[in-house]
Amino acid sequence: MPAPLTVDQPAELLAFLFSSHADVKKAKVRQWLKHGAVQVNGRSTTRFNHPLQAGDVVSIRGKEEVRAEALLPFGMKIVFEDAALIVIDKPAGLLSMANETERERTAYAHLIEYVRHGTPRSQERVWIVHRLDRETSGLMVFARSEEMKQALQGAWNEADKRYLAVVEGKLAAGAGVISSHLDESQPYLVYSVRQPNEQTRPAVTHYRVLKRGEEYALVELTLKTGRRNQIRVHLADERCPVVGDGKYGARTNPVRRLALHASMLQFPHPVSGEVLRFESPLPAELAGLVWVASSE
Repeated sequence: MPAPLTVDQPAELLAFLFSSHADVKKAKVRQWLKHGAVQVNGRSTTRFNHPLQAGDVVSIRGKEEVRAEALLPFGMKIVFEDAALIVIDKPAGLLSMANETERERTAYAHLIEYVRHGTPRSQERVWIVHRLDRETSGLMVFARSEEMKQALQGAWNEADKRYLAVVEGKLAAGAGVISSHLDESQPYLVYSVRQPNEQTRPAVTHYRVLKRGEEYALVELTLKTGRRNQIRVHLADERCPVVGDGKYGARTNPVRRLALHASMLQFPHPVSGEVLRFESPLPAELAGLVWVASSE
């Protein structure tokens, strides 16, 4: 396939492709776009009028790579990939990795199939950098080697990790910090304790209310620590559980899923040091819930 090209001035994607690949038939270039073969800065796009800026890198993927993407389950998307890492958008209901009862239907297993292009004998694999709860949707990072995993995890506390949640009730302030010591010793339930002990770890969550309704509110949350169920426990502590989270006291579940979404990740690339920023919009069913709540 053609070598990646760096954009030197603003342009629309299709026009750039036509001018940069003048020796390729225009019908073929359009096929590249239609079938998801074109990537801008490592992200696939099918928009012919995608705006390009100077410094953007445009690459064309081969048929094998595009076919591999078809191996992913419905709702799971590749947001970015290069030789060091892969960023995905995970749907709600999909495990990050295997547990005692499910070993195959996981983000990890599907991504292994993706990097192996469906070839069982391939030795390609990925490494998990962090996890999302099964019920939570949004951005996840996987490494392409053990070395990259260690580099990413070593700097993970400094990464900017933001979530969007639709919650019941009303938080007392428009913005604030929730902190506690979490006991994660039980396999099913995590809870805050007043006095720290050998089984607890400190947890800190910053929040900002983006929209308020009669029954629900949309809240942005930034993690300063990464404990299991941290956001869910902290919001429950404030008597504002995440919608659909019966485990931590929610009374309603109008869209039959946990209303929690990993919406933004920002961290330095483990090789180049370039700051990478990825965003995932609030899923339509959750955005609609907030709109309805705010319109009543």
